Amino acid sequence: MSEIVFKAVTKTFRLPRGGEFLAIDTTDLRIEEKEFVAIVGPSGCGKTTLMRMAAGLEFPSSGSVEVGGKRVVGPGPERAVVFQQFALMPWKTVRENIGFGLMCRGAPKAEADAAIGRYIELMGLSGHEDSFPHQLSGGMQQRVAIARAYVMNPAALLMDEPFGALDAQTRIVMQEELVRLARRNPRTVIFITHAVDEAIYLADRVVVMGRKPGRIIETIDIKPLRAEGGWEEMPIEEVMDTPAFTHMRSRIWKLLKAREQAAADH
Repeated sequence: MSEIVFKAVTKTFRLPRGGEFLAIDTTDLRIEEKEFVAIVGPSGCGKTTLMRMAAGLEFPSSGSVEVGGKRVVGPGPERAVVFQQFALMPWKTVRENIGFGLMCRGAPKAEADAAIGRYIELMGLSGHEDSFPHQLSGGMQQRVAIARAYVMNPAALLMDEPFGALDAQTRIVMQEELVRLARRNPRTVIFITHAVDEAIYLADRVVVMGRKPGRIIETIDIKPLRAEGGWEEMPIEEVMDTPAFTHMRSRIWKLLKAREQAAADH
């Protein structure tokens, strides 16, 4: 079981000059096993904090976070994290970076080599196995980071704006690659992004958050739209031109704009 459940979660941070800041107000959210959920919202709404609590890198001020029915008390091998910055080890090759976690786990060499080879192929890294990070483009480096997460066979994958540092063209390519990988190797996914288009294209559900304080405004089911529109068989640029996609984009932007206006009025 790999469902992720936030139960009445709040998060406050202490301010440098005293007092506290309520970053996340009472929040309930359930992400089903092998469901891909994208969380969108403005800077400071708490979306990355939610992901970090699922990862065990932050802890709720009240409430609880559970993964697979167990309370999160710290990082664990069943949860892999992919950050915006690739965090590759520059002195290790592509193959060595991908396999580092398996090596630390003590996986048998034959088993590790087979798993590494599989994800090198799946992520389009064939021919770059012995390259070092500085010899790769940003998009290729992020492919390595994603392969390094998947090769550990985690139940849950937590992604914090993984394509945020990429140029627009590379970002689109990576979105298509992630969709392909996520459908072939489904995991329970929390995907943090500022990009509404990206969230709609990738996710089964989109969670829209507002700030002051951070809370969920609405949760929107995207999966039926994708199935009805046959999006998975279409290039991303054609998907984004469909009436259903443009309507959903407009709906989410209106939610965000209304929430920001309400926050500004306060």
